[in-house]
Amino acid sequence: MMQKYNLNDTIAAIATSAGEAGIGIVRLSGPQALKIADKVFFSKDGVKPSAYKTYTVHYGWIVGHMNSWPVERLENFNRQTKIIDEVLLTVMRSPRSYTREDVVEINCHGGIVAMRAVLELVLENGARMAEPGEFTKRAFLNGRIDLAQAEAVLDIIRAKTDSALRLGVEQLKGEVSRRISQLRNILLEALSVLEAGIDFPEEELGIGGLKGVREALDKAEKEIKSILDTARRGRVMREGLHVVICGRPNVGKSSLLNALLRQERSIVTPVPGTTRDTIEEIIDIKGIPVRIVDTAGILEPRDLVEKKAVQRSHKSIGAADLVILLFDGSRKICAQDKALIKRLKNKKVIAVINKIDLKQKIERGQILNDFKRTVDICAKKPANINLLEDAIASFVYKGEINFNQPAIVSSLRHIRVLSSAQKLIAEAAKSSDNKLSPEFIAQDAKDALALIDELLGKRFSEDLLEKIFADFCIGK
Repeated sequence: MMQKYNLNDTIAAIATSAGEAGIGIVRLSGPQALKIADKVFFSKDGVKPSAYKTYTVHYGWIVGHMNSWPVERLENFNRQTKIIDEVLLTVMRSPRSYTREDVVEINCHGGIVAMRAVLELVLENGARMAEPGEFTKRAFLNGRIDLAQAEAVLDIIRAKTDSALRLGVEQLKGEVSRRISQLRNILLEALSVLEAGIDFPEEELGIGGLKGVREALDKAEKEIKSILDTARRGRVMREGLHVVICGRPNVGKSSLLNALLRQERSIVTPVPGTTRDTIEEIIDIKGIPVRIVDTAGILEPRDLVEKKAVQRSHKSIGAADLVILLFDGSRKICAQDKALIKRLKNKKVIAVINKIDLKQKIERGQILNDFKRTVDICAKKPANINLLEDAIASFVYKGEINFNQPAIVSSLRHIRVLSSAQKLIAEAAKSSDNKLSPEFIAQDAKDALALIDELLGKRFSEDLLEKIFADFCIGK
């Protein structure tokens, strides 16, 4: 399948984000990377990049054109060339580079005009513009990393917390691949016995052979269950915990969002119904990325805008992993509070009593009838916000998981593939228990193995690769 991809051309792209910065990088990868660098780079000693040793950095200039090469005298350099930028050029030779191809990185000044000028020059001299994620795709196609590791690169780029970054790094190091490869080897062990029975039917597998197959399938089932048991924590670390703040008007929802963010994000006024739409932010709570949503507190809309706001609030609450139901401690529980309690009956809820700096009138017993515990805060001052953060973190970890233990699987694609493989392995085990012929057992085991190979990228479709790498930036 690799023949569909052209690895004979040289690609180039800006590898750093747009905008003003001290350094900007233009990256080249491919068989002509060094020859293209020869055409555009001039060093003080006149030595061409194609003569440089690998893992070396060289000072010089990117030049638009040169009347002769090499320039015999350095003092003639400015008269004979059009200097585009002063740069440092790094050479990384195949196969010990990110892509396992010859790679040249031009560290120029970080302005967008300078970076574009350098990029346009290398394109004019034989490179082509890289597609999104093509550098990482080449690393995969050239065998430097497997597909699971390639996906981890994007997780690292998108990480919003230390724990999400740590998860991505562990996966890039091959933690997922190692566990999946162990599972693959177990399936291969069972299949080798089954296929021997299929190829040589006159030599029956016997009790020992069937027992060995059944033990291997049981081992594979346990291994895949162990991996999937980490999926929920992995997904939360990768995508964030979806938390929604809700409550009747003027209980302090926007103040709470601002307190959690440590900044003024939502407008806070004494007027009920100030928030007329959902507001979403991502914050780091105890290493957990939390997508927190402040919803409109309007229960009975008065116009079309408020009706839309209520619909969005209901949608956010329905999709939430966790709901913070906020009460005003200075007021008694009203019909609106009771309606929200009823609506949230089947959701995971943390009950929070706000405005503890004021005289308390709320009937705590009524809240405790519906929720096991409450958290008392003052969002305006703020006070006790750390207790709420502890409660959110406890919801995720519940004290049962070592925070420093890396989650194994977090990608939705990985979870779906492994879940499907788990069902096939269970079917193979069932067929073995029912003493069906080796062909039936082997077919389910082969289908499970095919899924595992797809996860690692040992077999893949062009559509799958396009889908995975389309989310990457062009320079990676």
